[in-house]
Amino acid sequence: MGMASVIVLALDTPDLAEARALAVATRDTVGLVKVGLELFSAHGPEAVRALRADGHQVMLDLKLHDIPATIGRTVASLAPLGAELLTVHAGGGAAMLAAAVEAAGPTRIAAVTVLTSLGPEDLAALGLDDAAGAAVRLTRLALESGCQAVICSPQEVARLRTLAGPAVTIICPGVRPAAHVLGSDDQARVATPQAALAAGADLLVVGRPITQAPDPAAAAAAIDAEIRTAEASW
Repeated sequence: MGMASVIVLALDTPDLAEARALAVATRDTVGLVKVGLELFSAHGPEAVRALRADGHQVMLDLKLHDIPATIGRTVASLAPLGAELLTVHAGGGAAMLAAAVEAAGPTRIAAVTVLTSLGPEDLAALGLDDAAGAAVRLTRLALESGCQAVICSPQEVARLRTLAGPAVTIICPGVRPAAHVLGSDDQARVATPQAALAAGADLLVVGRPITQAPDPAAAAAAIDAEIRTAEASW
């Protein structure tokens, strides 16, 4: 996508001023900024407009999931905002995914496979055998529907890369730098940036390790340096 960094900064806050400040502070080591439900619910399209006006590329992470006609109209209304990526749930089915792709214009549709917060017991309660198997089935559906990107935990990346090939963008939330204790929050399936990239990820979504650090700019720079050191050794 023409970015200097693979880091997607998750701006998970309802405070637009705080989000803009975090994005500016980390702009030298972050490729995209992610506008999720918290920020979009508080400020709507203005959040995307403001961040784009500040010069940032935006991933609009709304995880849309509804009937095809509603999704088509919703995506059509969001497309003029100019986000680089817009997320929808792959579980919405082929017709819904195709409707999103058709309405998106230049915005790329990223299909969410299995949320990184779901562990084995959660998956069993949903009637899913395992995350990897579900992610493969949902990715196949997304690709057949024309989606240009998929989202999965770092633990499913290798299998999805084999399935998707090099042209599809694979985005991984649940990424934690090596200095952090893995699994210490509400993310159940996580990995380090190096492990996710080595498995085949293209973009890494990182939030709290940066946004809740005493110095977000330094934290982002440290993760970026960690990634570049690992890439140089491959």
